[in-house]
Amino acid sequence: MVFAVVIVVVFALLLVDAAFRPAYDWPSVGKYIFDRRISQAALVTLELTVYSMVIAIILGVILAVMRLSPNPVVKSIAWFYLWVFRGTPVYVQLTIWGLISLIYTSIDIGIPFMEPWVSFPTQAALNLFTLAIIGLALNEAAYMAEIVRAGLLAVDRGQEEAATALGMSWSQTMTRVILPQSMRVIIPPTGNEVISMLKTTSLVTAVPFSFELFTRSRDISAETFNPIPLLIVASLWYLFFTSILMVGQHFLEKRFARGVGDRQPEKKDPGTATGAFTGVVPVIGSDPPAIVTPPKDRPGGQQ
Repeated sequence: MVFAVVIVVVFALLLVDAAFRPAYDWPSVGKYIFDRRISQAALVTLELTVYSMVIAIILGVILAVMRLSPNPVVKSIAWFYLWVFRGTPVYVQLTIWGLISLIYTSIDIGIPFMEPWVSFPTQAALNLFTLAIIGLALNEAAYMAEIVRAGLLAVDRGQEEAATALGMSWSQTMTRVILPQSMRVIIPPTGNEVISMLKTTSLVTAVPFSFELFTRSRDISAETFNPIPLLIVASLWYLFFTSILMVGQHFLEKRFARGVGDRQPEKKDPGTATGAFTGVVPVIGSDPPAIVTPPKDRPGGQQ
């Protein structure tokens, strides 16, 4: 109780200090929290998060299946992809994607080593917004692949064998048996990855893409020469989005965890604690059922 009181007092002192400290400039926070430029940047941040995660989840499922494939070539390609994208910083990857037009000056469609049928300048075909999504999605897919693979491996092998014995196809087994059970393992880390992706969008300035929330608030602070209130504004928007995502993750986990841990151990009848049983038991060779009652104690403590 003393420790709890100390924590509450320290927390209250921090709040009072923050409320009256001039550097935070709360009037400026209130001025820019719903500024049109900030709200548009927040929407762009959401778009980056949603598009990148959708692509990452689809690609992650494909990579997870490749990792579980018995084909050594397919498995090695998936392993190499994960090794590259998990082993290098996302900021470095985004910087490389920003320079992709210097590496590949054009996008050619046709037969290799022959005159291309169609050719597009890379810089014109891929704008900065698209490059930011590609960079974020390809990096996140490497982590989603391991999450999906762990979920699939968490389902007992006997489930697949039982579904095959019932005559189900591979697709039916995956959609009706394996995936519904593996979602209980996949959903929690996936929710964490979505929240992490929302915050990772602040790194797309390496592309460079400057219309997401953090970079936009930084640009405004460069005009006002007052960076701290704009950082608080960006943080409040991030907290708002992550709070919504956490609530959604909670309900998804609750839905896919239905039936887990609901079965309670059967309570034993106090009269049968010694192994005796009561009830109506059919007796072979007799028409009426036999009534079995627990034995009574005999004199001397014997039964």
